[in-house]
Amino acid sequence: MSITVYGFWRSIASFRIRVALKLKALPFEEISVDILQGEQFKPGYDAVNPEHVVPTFIHDGHSLYQSLAIMEYLDDIKPSPRLLPDDIKERAYARSLALMTIADAHPLTVPRVRKHLAKAFGAETKAIEEWAAHWTTEALAAYERFLARRAPAPFALGKDVGLADICIAGQVVGAQYLKVSLDAFPLVKGLSDRCFALPEFLSSHPFEQPDYKTSGVKH
Repeated sequence: MSITVYGFWRSIASFRIRVALKLKALPFEEISVDILQGEQFKPGYDAVNPEHVVPTFIHDGHSLYQSLAIMEYLDDIKPSPRLLPDDIKERAYARSLALMTIADAHPLTVPRVRKHLAKAFGAETKAIEEWAAHWTTEALAAYERFLARRAPAPFALGKDVGLADICIAGQVVGAQYLKVSLDAFPLVKGLSDRCFALPEFLSSHPFEQPDYKTSGVKH
């Protein structure tokens, strides 16, 4: 099985895919596409992904896009360990938690949105950072409310780590970028701490990636 991922250290969506692949114990090669420098718009990558985003997942020559679709595909090609529960109600709940970041919060904070805020509305750096922090905090607050109704045991859907945990951990990574404190979200913080105690999460963290370590960026 040959798997290649076009990703980037700062990409939270790429983080999700790294974690999922490592939980599945599937070896892969990651090729860095610097989305901050515009490499996603170059002809070479346009041929890989016409949407000009990361990640792009290639399995035995077959390309897939969008982190949720990729993670569900991984469950299909390697059913164990499961990222999504077998029970249909639990599976839908896991997707619901995942989409709170994938569909609602994360898309509002990505580089192309930040650039548009600056170009279309003249937003300055401070205003853009406040925008991103606002939507990141909204997502953390939503997760805290859901975890208060159904406490992690120890993970979002019970004893096994899965899709929902990957997405919540990714939202925490976004908070780290923006220096958003987790003090107001103890349930989210506890769940994240348990996730990052696992080597699959820790080694997938953006600050552990080779392209981050050579970027010169400080966190």
